[in-house]
Amino acid sequence: MAQLPTEASHLSWTEPEFLAGRALAEKYSCQGPRYTSYPTAPQFREDFPREQYNSWLCNSEERRTAPLSLYVHLPFCHDICYYCGCNKVVTREQHAVRNYLRRLKVEVEHQALLVGGNRPVTQLHWGGGTPNYLDNGELTELMHVLASHFRLLDSGYREYSIEIDPRVTNIDTIPLLKGLGFNRISLGIQDFNPLVQKAINRIQPYDQVAPLVDCIRYNNFRSLSFDLIYGLPHQDRHTIGETLQKVIALKPDRIACYNYAHMPQRFSSQRAIDRLALPTPEEKLLLQCIISQHLQGAGYIHIGMDHYVLPEDELAIAQREGRLQRNFQGYSLNIAEDMLGLGVSAISQLGDFYLQNERDLAAYYSLVDQGKPTAYRGCKISREDKLRQFIIMSLICELRLDVVECNRCFGIDFYGRFQREIEQMRQMETDGLLQLGAEEIQISERGRPFLRNICMLFDAYLEPPKPSAPTKTFSATI
Repeated sequence: MAQLPTEASHLSWTEPEFLAGRALAEKYSCQGPRYTSYPTAPQFREDFPREQYNSWLCNSEERRTAPLSLYVHLPFCHDICYYCGCNKVVTREQHAVRNYLRRLKVEVEHQALLVGGNRPVTQLHWGGGTPNYLDNGELTELMHVLASHFRLLDSGYREYSIEIDPRVTNIDTIPLLKGLGFNRISLGIQDFNPLVQKAINRIQPYDQVAPLVDCIRYNNFRSLSFDLIYGLPHQDRHTIGETLQKVIALKPDRIACYNYAHMPQRFSSQRAIDRLALPTPEEKLLLQCIISQHLQGAGYIHIGMDHYVLPEDELAIAQREGRLQRNFQGYSLNIAEDMLGLGVSAISQLGDFYLQNERDLAAYYSLVDQGKPTAYRGCKISREDKLRQFIIMSLICELRLDVVECNRCFGIDFYGRFQREIEQMRQMETDGLLQLGAEEIQISERGRPFLRNICMLFDAYLEPPKPSAPTKTFSATI
């Protein structure tokens, strides 16, 4: 088992730096998208051009041999985590999984015929919910269903990942997952502090996680990822430092540090969280800076705005080579243009279309049982969307925008086209968040916590951000 460091790392922040950070947090704190897609999910509509999508499917023969990414949503959880904003179903009902797998099998069969079952599946991700809510037999059954209808790979480069909950994971399940073909595992850690864990109803001490990590290492998975969340109740600079010591001792290959989105008006479980125990935006920015300093000091490379990876990790290489992408699972390699989502609430990106399956479980079952398409809303990406998507994804993935390449690809004069946005960026440049150049826009280290704010300037669907005007649609950027 990994040994914990005996002393905490000391921060090197000066008082003027802290004061500057507080001022920036106050200035830029607002609500905005996380940009896991563009256009973002609020632009998906029930009256999306379904006939155009169906026509595209019938006339896209050249794509039916192209690589494909599969996402499978497994919504069930044994207990509620108060912070969670995912689409989940908390149940102990004995037949819940059987009822779900029966419908999921029907959807898999239908989508394989439409999208192309012979396409090599270079990426596969099971998320939730808690995918390992399924027992070993059900996990095996589901993988068999997928392999029977899609061309799953057992050789060559592929990323097959699964999210697991350490609290309900049997050690015997780990070698099974490896045998089923998974080569990446993501553990939901969130925080190791007992008071924070109690406040979010997720008790999983370090001594429970460490043996699981050892088992994953023993079974030679290509990569182990941890998910952390900052901005949770009772977190402060001391508790987050202690959590980071334990994380660093376990040395996962990838660490995702997400900004907690407190939206109790949308997610009823969050009403159990005492809002007075939550860090302020200024304190959250401090926590983010502490996380960045600790992890980079331990040898991790900061990827994008919220991911940290070891230097030899494929994500670090992909960012240097311009092959990094951001989608609904966060940052990943761009090795498949099309992503097909399967299961309740799953989102697909196919060609110029985004589609989302029905979010309500009973409604999803009804659609499947009636033989109807499970996607109930979506959108078609316009040429203007593609331009802004290129800009936003370049900034959020590569931390830079190649202005010359943008002009070449879209036949525009960037600085002429986006004069209003550039004026706003000049203020951000004054604040040290970015550098504007004739051929390139570069995000600075100070600007990383404000990447969402920078990207929002190019979002045609947003009104100018106003800190005093909260919205129920998006989470806080800081």
